[in-house]
Amino acid sequence: MSAPNLKIDNLHVSIEDKKIVKGFDLEINGGEIHAVMGPNGTGKSTLASALMGHPKYEITEGNVAFNGEDLLEMEVDERARAGLFLAMQYPSEVSGVTNADFLRTAINGRRGEGNEIPLMKFIKQLDKKMDLLDIDQEFAQRYLNEGFSGGEKKRNEILQLMMIEPKIAILDEIDSGLDIDALKVVAKGVNEMRSEDFGCLIITHYQRLLNYITPDKVHVMMQGRIVKSGGPELAERLEAEGYDWIKEELGIEDETIEA
Repeated sequence: MSAPNLKIDNLHVSIEDKKIVKGFDLEINGGEIHAVMGPNGTGKSTLASALMGHPKYEITEGNVAFNGEDLLEMEVDERARAGLFLAMQYPSEVSGVTNADFLRTAINGRRGEGNEIPLMKFIKQLDKKMDLLDIDQEFAQRYLNEGFSGGEKKRNEILQLMMIEPKIAILDEIDSGLDIDALKVVAKGVNEMRSEDFGCLIITHYQRLLNYITPDKVHVMMQGRIVKSGGPELAERLEAEGYDWIKEELGIEDETIEA
């Protein structure tokens, strides 16, 4: 099986006729971790939601190919079954559905009818991943995100990532609000996933997560598109100097575009 590939070409996204993403280009292959950074309101979270198929966002122009298939023609569930994963900035609470039930259903949804994961294999894998992420075993029987702290929700997103094993993952500000211990756990999970069969897009404001997950490429998003790319050293410079030097270099005025 060939390595996964996500190719975004000239993507434009609007919400309620307001243009948010304005000509975004990026290609992610298996074995690669890309980080997209930028000030608030530049379209980063809009990009993540649009790629996953959120109906609130209208794609007005451009193409997205996922493993050679037209991603934009797929429904949300089809995108997930094909191997695209979104770790959300603000995960929803689902009362009455345990973490374990949710995960097993999600895994079986990807595996397909007649190829469901055996119960004991599932339990063994879940226990192993929870141990790796320093998650208490009773966590599995709690209702999905109900009453979870911010840190617990983010760990739970990474647990889902590790159990579902997608081909390409989009992590939308997975580091937001985390203390240093939780940040290290999140990074540990992502690093554990790293392989030629897995690609990742990390959306973040800060360089601190990238102290623990070394990206292959760092991209700066402003005014709804990528305006600069580089290696890990670019994130370090942004942490030290902020974004003003890029604005000056490219003649970009401050502009908040994201709804």
